[in-house]
Amino acid sequence: MQYRSMPKSSDKLSVLGYGCMRLPTFVGGAASSLIDKEKAVHQIRLAIDNGVNYLDTAYPYHMGASESFLGEHILKDGYREKVFVATKLPCMIISKASAMEEIFQKQLAKLQIDTIDYYLLHSLDGSSWEKMKDLGVIDFMDRIRKEKKVRHMGFSFHGRKEDFMKIVDEYNWDFTQIQYNILDEHFQAGIEGLDYAHSKGMGVIIMEPLRGGSLVGKIPDEVQKIYDIAEIRRSPADWAFRWIYNHPAVTMILSGMNRDEHIIENIRIADESLPEGMTDDDISIVAGVRDRYNQLLQVGCTGCAYCMPCPAGIDIPAAFKNLNNFHMFSKMESRFYHLSYLGVQTADGKAHWTSSCINCGQCESKCPQNIPVRNVFKQVQKDLEGPGVRMLASVGRTLLPRKTVNPQKSG
Repeated sequence: MQYRSMPKSSDKLSVLGYGCMRLPTFVGGAASSLIDKEKAVHQIRLAIDNGVNYLDTAYPYHMGASESFLGEHILKDGYREKVFVATKLPCMIISKASAMEEIFQKQLAKLQIDTIDYYLLHSLDGSSWEKMKDLGVIDFMDRIRKEKKVRHMGFSFHGRKEDFMKIVDEYNWDFTQIQYNILDEHFQAGIEGLDYAHSKGMGVIIMEPLRGGSLVGKIPDEVQKIYDIAEIRRSPADWAFRWIYNHPAVTMILSGMNRDEHIIENIRIADESLPEGMTDDDISIVAGVRDRYNQLLQVGCTGCAYCMPCPAGIDIPAAFKNLNNFHMFSKMESRFYHLSYLGVQTADGKAHWTSSCINCGQCESKCPQNIPVRNVFKQVQKDLEGPGVRMLASVGRTLLPRKTVNPQKSG
C-alpha cells in the first residue's frame, strides 16, 4: 500500500480509503439490521490488514446504522489504533445551533471513541455553508478542535465551483472531500477546485471515483473498444483509479467496496499507481472514454440514495440506473429490471412507477448531483414504462411472492 501525507499534519494516509456508505446488506429488515455484519467485518478488516488506514462514514449512512456498526464491530481488538476515523456533521438536517453539539455527542457515542480523527461538514454548497455560518458553526469547529475532540476539520462538497472556492477561503480547513472521476473532471469543484484546495495547503480526498459503479462492471462496447487500444490492458476500475492517482494533489481515493475481489483489486491498483505515472497515450485513452460516456449517459446519478426514501415509494436510483442501461446496453434487459424493481419486487407489493411521483420535490432538494429528478422521470416513463411493461408487471405481482427490496442496493 502506498501512503501520501496529509498536509498540515504528520499523518500518512493510505491512498485508498474505505467508504462505509455501501456496505454489504441483507434484503429487507429493520434499518439497524440492514448491514450484513459478518461480511462487512470480514471485508473492512481484510482491507485494514492489507494497509488501508482510513474509514469514512457519516451520520445518515445506512439509515443511521453505519457509525454504530463501526463502533460496535470494527473499532475493537486493536483495530482502532490501526485506522483514522472520519465522519460528518449532517448539515442538511441542522436547523438550530444546539443540534451541532447534540449530534456530535451522539456520533462519539455511536463510534465509541473519544476523538474523531477527521470530521467534515457534510455535503456543503453555497447556501448550506451560509446557513451553518449563521448558526455559529465556525465557533463550534474551533471549540471541538481546541478541546481535541476532533484532530482535523474539513468539508465534503456538492455545489458550484465558485462556492467551493469561497468556502475554502473562509475557514482554516485541513482537508476537503470532492467528487472527482474520469467523467467529472470539471463537475462541481472539479480539477480547478482540487488544485485550488491543494494550493491552500489542504488535503484532498476523492469520493465517487467510479461514479457509483457506473464506470465498471458491464460497460458499453463502444467504451471497451477505446480501452482495448491501449498497449497495456487494464480493467475499467484500474483505468479510473489510476487516472485519479495520477494527480499529485490527490491525497486519497475513497471506495465503497463490498466485494472481496473489489477490495483486493483496488489495493493492487493503489499499490502500483504513482502520481504523474500515466503516459500521454494513457491520458488520451481516458479522454476518449470520457467523450463516449458523455454521449451515452442520460442522467448523472451515482446511486448514492440520498434521495431516498421517496414518499411515493419510487426507487429513484434503480429507475435512473435502468434508464442509463437502456441507452448503453440491452433495451429489453433494462425494461425487465425496471418492471422488476419498480413494478413487482417492491416492499408493499404495489407498483411504484415514476409516474406515481407526487411532485413534492424532496428528492431534488437532497440530490448532491443537482439532478432535475422530476424532469428525468418523464424520460424514464417514455423509455421504460410503456403499457407492455406495466402489463407484465401486473402479471408478475399476481404470480410471484412478495419480496422486500433494499433501496440501498440500487445503483
